[in-house]
Amino acid sequence: MTALHTNPLFARLESAQRVLVAGAGGGFDIYAGLPLALSLRHQGKEVHLANLAFSAVEGLPLDSWLAPDVAVVTPGSAPHQTYFPERTLAQWLALHGLPSTVHAFARVGVQPLRAAYRALIEHHAIDAVVLVDGGTDILMRGDEAGLGTPEEDLTSVAALAGLDVPVRLVASIGFGVDAYHGVSHGLVLENIAALERDGAYLGAFSVPRATREGALFLDAVAHARDNTPDFPSIVNGSIAAAVQGSFGDVRFTSRTRGSELFINPLMGIYFAFELEGLARRCLYLDRIEDTHLIRQVSNRVEAFRDELPRQRPARRIPH
Repeated sequence: MTALHTNPLFARLESAQRVLVAGAGGGFDIYAGLPLALSLRHQGKEVHLANLAFSAVEGLPLDSWLAPDVAVVTPGSAPHQTYFPERTLAQWLALHGLPSTVHAFARVGVQPLRAAYRALIEHHAIDAVVLVDGGTDILMRGDEAGLGTPEEDLTSVAALAGLDVPVRLVASIGFGVDAYHGVSHGLVLENIAALERDGAYLGAFSVPRATREGALFLDAVAHARDNTPDFPSIVNGSIAAAVQGSFGDVRFTSRTRGSELFINPLMGIYFAFELEGLARRCLYLDRIEDTHLIRQVSNRVEAFRDELPRQRPARRIPH
């Protein structure tokens, strides 16, 4: 039990010396973990970064691979690729004089991803992992009317659930973003309440722009947008807009043309959880345990959904 003035997530990481902050769902998810990683580094901890990659990492040279399915990405990696969030983040880190390696996991099923995580954890003697989701679909248990895009998120959860690491946590930021993927945030709140009853919810806290971490996060998102103009991150753009105090239908990229956004302060709040408790509540995690390909994960989730007698209907937040 912690005191009210103590942040439970950072209290769980207090004794950790080497922390891995990893993006769960691919793309720019690792950016959603940047404020946490920076805060932990400011506390004197050794912090390593990783991300489930949507980039074409398969084409990286052999000496870029730490182990099968986990590549070591630096500011100079694959200069010919225009979309490479891990390299873009490595370049931003170098600009700020920070350690500029970002590990990239191949987009694979649970078994090879677990082996890749194990190799990375053993190589750096990691004693704590924080898995970060930009959005909230990582909190879906599987019987909701809309799941968003859970395959990569829950593959990451399942991979880590099978590893023996002293501390394994999940952080979700970007509340409301996944409404555009069919997620009911009334059900998200219901799931968080259930995780609280299970003892797996560690509370919530915001990322103010007046903090070092908040200011650097905004700078990193702006740098990524400038360096990936054709595919800027809608999720991190939404979070950054919220951290800056924007509200309502705010336009920060042409990719959202035709959509009505609802940027609001809740998007800049981290919700934190024990990974083991979150994994226990996923109704199909056992179905994807033996997968080797990400398409197998998608097929198993779809088959599970087809067998449900009913889905939990969306819940409107009545305020």
